[in-house]
Amino acid sequence: MRTTRTALRPGIRRRTRLAAVTTGLATAFALAAPTSGSAVAAVPSAHDAVTLAEASNSVLEADVAGTAWSVDPASGRVVVTADSRVSAAEIATIRRAAGDSADAITVTHVKGRFAPLISGGDAIYSGTGRCSLGFNARRGTTQYFVTAGHCTDGAGTWYGNSARTTVLGATAGSSFPGDDYGLVRYTNATVPKPSAVGSQTITRAATPTVGTTVHRRGSTTGLRSGRVTALNATVNYGGGQIVHGLIQTNVCAEPGDSGGSLYAGNTAYGLTSGGSGNCTFGGTTFYQPVVEALNAYGLTIG
Repeated sequence: MRTTRTALRPGIRRRTRLAAVTTGLATAFALAAPTSGSAVAAVPSAHDAVTLAEASNSVLEADVAGTAWSVDPASGRVVVTADSRVSAAEIATIRRAAGDSADAITVTHVKGRFAPLISGGDAIYSGTGRCSLGFNARRGTTQYFVTAGHCTDGAGTWYGNSARTTVLGATAGSSFPGDDYGLVRYTNATVPKPSAVGSQTITRAATPTVGTTVHRRGSTTGLRSGRVTALNATVNYGGGQIVHGLIQTNVCAEPGDSGGSLYAGNTAYGLTSGGSGNCTFGGTTFYQPVVEALNAYGLTIG
């Protein structure tokens, strides 16, 4: 999520994006009908990989803003999470698009709206907004930091203070939508660049598993914790902003936390992309896997 100098606002030329966080608990509502002569609902059967792929592609083709989806290997179903803007008619559109694969789709609802969040965890400032630094990294002796791509999209110089007098560096790469990672090359040799998130030293990057307890640090809401609920999720923020391959969690976040660090112990996992809710009521959030960003730019943590 990105904060601007005034308030959250949709992107103009830069398509400013803020990872809004969802409030409330998700409620699944696709139960199978009871079997004949039994008061117990039947457990939905798992579906094969071909059916799951067809169902997942159908959700993408339906192009309903405010939806996120991933395959749940445990249940053998495609779990679609719909934010508050998604209507019953739009859910019906998704099911029609899935055709014979519609039975493989389970829908859950969350309050709030999915949006990119823009405002290591420490605050970083571009010409018009605030985000959060993800992780310091290097290529040889050249030092960089990675953050969200919706933060670096259209941004030039980055600063370490709100007065924009302490230059950190300049955008050296950006990928959004599709992915959500960006690269900034340090030009200020005097600024400390520890391989850490707050006081936690970071020595490696990896991909978490579903159920992993994780921490997120951002410049708006500080340190928050939760767990990974899905991998390889796709989220449709609207306006053609669709991002694939994300880590989904129940960790809260708010505007300005975008780009911030998702990690556990000494291991870096992701960069805050977006979601819905807030840190009063909770939410659903999505993270760009940091391993993909590091590999794209040939970087190592440090």
